[in-house]
Amino acid sequence: MEQKWVIGVDLGGTTVKIAFLTTAGDLIDSWEIPTDNSEEGKNITIDIAKSIEEKLNKWNHSKQEVAGVGMGAPGPFDYETGIIYNTVNLGWPDNFPLKERLEAELGLPVIIDNDANCAALGEMWKGAGAGSKDLVCVTLGTGVGGGVIVNGDIVQGVKGAAGEIGHLTSVVENGAPCNCGKTGCLETIASATGIVRVAKEFLGAAKEAGELQEILNEQGTFTAKDVFDAARNGDKVACDVISYIAQHLGLALANIANTLNPEKIVLGGGVSKAGDVLLKPVEEYFKAYSFKSVAQSTNLDVATLGNVAGVIGAAWLAKA
Repeated sequence: MEQKWVIGVDLGGTTVKIAFLTTAGDLIDSWEIPTDNSEEGKNITIDIAKSIEEKLNKWNHSKQEVAGVGMGAPGPFDYETGIIYNTVNLGWPDNFPLKERLEAELGLPVIIDNDANCAALGEMWKGAGAGSKDLVCVTLGTGVGGGVIVNGDIVQGVKGAAGEIGHLTSVVENGAPCNCGKTGCLETIASATGIVRVAKEFLGAAKEAGELQEILNEQGTFTAKDVFDAARNGDKVACDVISYIAQHLGLALANIANTLNPEKIVLGGGVSKAGDVLLKPVEEYFKAYSFKSVAQSTNLDVATLGNVAGVIGAAWLAKA
């Protein structure tokens, strides 16, 4: 008899990542397909099912030897029914029955969780958090996402909204507007877009030009990577921006750690690739704002799985 496999699906607005893994977490195959959000996204589940079936046939592996399918999807949704309440980038109407639809198309049991939660589960299972049962994963990308794991289980909350770390309020008064409808969220500061926004604000108040201003003059804009590169080169405004961002991020992480005292806080996403220029000041602020025993027992680390964290964590759902 063939070994049981689990299937992970990481559903994004542009692409769908899919992977076959053993129940021990060994990666067998992984690939991507485009997300077809035309016609109210009616083809998304059809395309996913068709792609999985084609790959199973290629591997000569039957559905009977698949334990199940885990999917990370952009929430919010009902964890019991697998109904997604609303989606911005997928084209589906409100209250779309994702679990029911994919199970019908594929003929396999499906478990759904938030995509940020799946990234956290992936890092716990096979990434930077391997061996840790108490873990917080913070994804610093276009936005700021989060997943909280306590004693090996994802914390979902009564409405599935636990772990919305990006929407912790960082600026109480006169904060920048966030896509969630609030103002002053951590996401408006520590995301890639937030870093650029903050840097442009700082440049507007700067008394002397530097590398970052030169990039802006030449290109009309700049990226978060440009800010980090300029800081490495000693650009004063860029250094001030990073100190500001690190203080807010360090404070938010300290408050999370003071509440949960996880073994690790894992930072992932494109912004985390900045390396020590960001992570060192974040760690300094984190230790300064943390309760003493928390500062001594909770470690900051960088995610190791990159873009496959979500699909690996989704497969873990099917194994659990």
